[in-house]
Amino acid sequence: MTSIISGTELAGDLAGPRPPVVLDVRYTLGGPPGRPEYDAGHIPGAAYVDLDAELAGPPGPRGRHPLPDLGVFGAAMRRAGVFADRPVVVYDAGQGWSAARCWWLLRYTGHPDVRVLDGGLAAWPGELSRTPPAGAAGDFAPVPGALPVLSADEAAALARRGVLLDARAGERYRGETEPIDPVAGHIPGAVSAPTAENLAADGTFRPAADLAARFRALGAAAGTEVGVYCGSGVSAAQEVLALEIAGIPGALYPGSWSEWTADPAREVATGAEPG
Repeated sequence: MTSIISGTELAGDLAGPRPPVVLDVRYTLGGPPGRPEYDAGHIPGAAYVDLDAELAGPPGPRGRHPLPDLGVFGAAMRRAGVFADRPVVVYDAGQGWSAARCWWLLRYTGHPDVRVLDGGLAAWPGELSRTPPAGAAGDFAPVPGALPVLSADEAAALARRGVLLDARAGERYRGETEPIDPVAGHIPGAVSAPTAENLAADGTFRPAADLAARFRALGAAAGTEVGVYCGSGVSAAQEVLALEIAGIPGALYPGSWSEWTADPAREVATGAEPG
């Protein structure tokens, strides 16, 4: 099973005997929420999932998008029609960040069959609908632990013994600018690996061989312990997905830079080198 699906493949699956549950997770950092976009047109049968309210906990010392309360997340998935034994396809507006966050959470909590629509909504070849789904509530009960996660201390240790990838834009890694969090720079020892470089010009993921070569050049390959962080744990999930496409397991640091910088005692590196 692959972790991404094309629009043509999704259309075929939806017309087949065992159609997947489809989740719309369109989201823009800082707003506005994606619900109006969903209401204006979505893949037929798709249910809307709110990233801030259902795929993250309240912002605080654990970061801007800490992992959600499992009760809240499980209720949201059941409301959206997610069943433990039925495939799920997740999409967003095309960058893959918020869709990958939902993909990662479902995989992390034990769902065995989740894919991201490669290229987002723009890859959908059919018409859009304004009608919300009328399916029954699902039965998915999340149980955490199926994918690896890192605490702040574990991320720092991994940067010393393995490869810790920083998925943010290069200028934020280097400390040249920081538009959101209170301190600019990166975790000492982390390697710059912006998520934009995981995608082709059309917004789809680069081929697996290209991704594997990219990560290999950054020091990450099969057999290497790899972790990923970003600003708040959302775009880093897209990098974990890209690593999986490349055949490289990766652990997510959910708190990411927003949690790291919440503690002024933690060291910060700047410049183009890991430090």
